[in-house]
Amino acid sequence: MNETILTPRQKSILNLIDQSEGLLREEIQGRIKMTYSFSKPTLIRDLNVLLKYGLIKFKGKARATKYLPKAQNPLLRNFDVGRYFADDTDKRVGARKTFDFKIFENLHNLLLHDETENLQKECYSFEKQTGKLSPNLLERELERFVIELSWKSSKIEGNTYTLLETESLVKEQKEAVGKSKNEAIMILNHKTAFEEILKNKDNSKNISLSEINQLHNILVKNLNISSGIRKQAVGITGTTYHPLDNEHQIREVFEKTIIIINKTSSPFEKALIAHFMISYIQPYTDGNKRTARMLTNAILLAHDLYPLSYRSVDEDEFKKALILFYEQGTIIEIKRLFIEQIKFANETYFR
Repeated sequence: MNETILTPRQKSILNLIDQSEGLLREEIQGRIKMTYSFSKPTLIRDLNVLLKYGLIKFKGKARATKYLPKAQNPLLRNFDVGRYFADDTDKRVGARKTFDFKIFENLHNLLLHDETENLQKECYSFEKQTGKLSPNLLERELERFVIELSWKSSKIEGNTYTLLETESLVKEQKEAVGKSKNEAIMILNHKTAFEEILKNKDNSKNISLSEINQLHNILVKNLNISSGIRKQAVGITGTTYHPLDNEHQIREVFEKTIIIINKTSSPFEKALIAHFMISYIQPYTDGNKRTARMLTNAILLAHDLYPLSYRSVDEDEFKKALILFYEQGTIIEIKRLFIEQIKFANETYFR
């Protein structure tokens, strides 16, 4: 079903149910009465619409009926993003503010069977495809990919270089007029990081803490950003979520994440977990999302899959997908963008 046909009130009800373990009608009405005032019959009609289209489930009877999220894994619960972000940061209902240690129980089966099957059909072998290209064409294609990756990944972080300015910087070492030195360094660090993971792609079949630290060091070199696991608190713009601030806890959840990634059989799921968990843990003082994107590519390359440039991703959508995860514990939007970027990469590069 296209959820855009739901009314704003129905979207609010759906979001409320999807961030719960199950709610009674009275609980639903009580939780959103500040936003919407409506009668019991109206609420019942709205709930029946959501049930009709298979967006929620229910158990029990009469007054004891509970309405539950459709997805069993809380990480895969659906949310209406537009409705959620219509509220100011401090007014979002049920927004989580701290790290959820229970997340490790749900880091499995994140891609549905059909999703994995479709990706396997649509994805090319990186080795075979690049092997078909002449050395000159391969060099040009790699250069194009690096330029677009370095540009978009940096742009997500607020870098103001245009794509053409990034091309001049990468190809001619020509810095853009009116831009800061750090912006140029950020872009060139991306280039160096990708070249490093491409050269050593087999190393990322099983990732390690030291490997991720080294990748982070490359990405933040000469940017006045400290290396290693952070020892102080950090804040994230646009969200009430605060990552862990205890160095020992940060290291513990970081290492636990690495173990889970290495034990995961699907390379797509390995890359997906790396993508959102590094951003969630925020193990470094800065450069976390950059590191997550490059680690995602290292894992994909290690399994003979195309890396992602993120060229076609909308920066605001990307940021909102992460914030929705931080605050509501759902990766549904992150997963959607991840799958879209895999398809985009296989349709666009090394052809």
